Amino acid sequence: MVEEKEYLVEIKDIAQITHDVKRFRFDKPKGYEFTPGQANNVSINNDRWRNEKREFTFTCLPDKEYLELTIKIYDDHDGMTHALGKLKVGDQLIIRDPLGTIHYTGKGVFIAGGAGITPFIAILRQLKKENKTEGNTLIFANKTEADIILKDELKEILGDNCIFILSQEKKEGYDFGRVDEDYLKSKISDFSQNFYLCGPPPMVISLQKILPKLGAKVENIVFER
Repeated sequence: MVEEKEYLVEIKDIAQITHDVKRFRFDKPKGYEFTPGQANNVSINNDRWRNEKREFTFTCLPDKEYLELTIKIYDDHDGMTHALGKLKVGDQLIIRDPLGTIHYTGKGVFIAGGAGITPFIAILRQLKKENKTEGNTLIFANKTEADIILKDELKEILGDNCIFILSQEKKEGYDFGRVDEDYLKSKISDFSQNFYLCGPPPMVISLQKILPKLGAKVENIVFER
């Protein structure tokens, strides 16, 4: 078994993205490469968290001079994201080699729930950079409007093909409900295209059953395995 390589990096910038989401930017190790959609195992370089790993997705483009993580902070329990939320510029993280099976394979529909948008952020940013966003759609499910990560940027990238659905708040300009079979049938006419899934496990498991039923090919459904 190959030993996982570790890189010690210093946080250079922290930004509040939503009420419970923060963006961390930090040093990029020399020669470090990843593909949009990939993640890595992260630890905090202190006595308590150094040996604890959590998987987070890179949200920057691979050609940036820094690395970036966009992380939902859960302050309802004393876990790693709570600890990450207390970090300051100058604190250190331990990152490792990239991993993950979510990657872009061609035009299709991205379906995300909450923080599950993070693998798609770098992918959509890369498509924008390459002028290849046409033909792609995002369905992004959240509880309320305030929970939507990078709402304005996603809308700017995809325009009318960026669809927001809220489950706990009815607001003009947003769909209301859940991403279920009836909803997908109302939004998608072609189920032969690619589908990209990321979100809470119950949502992803449900969609893996619904999409083939509606005509999607199993091999065209991309999710974290």
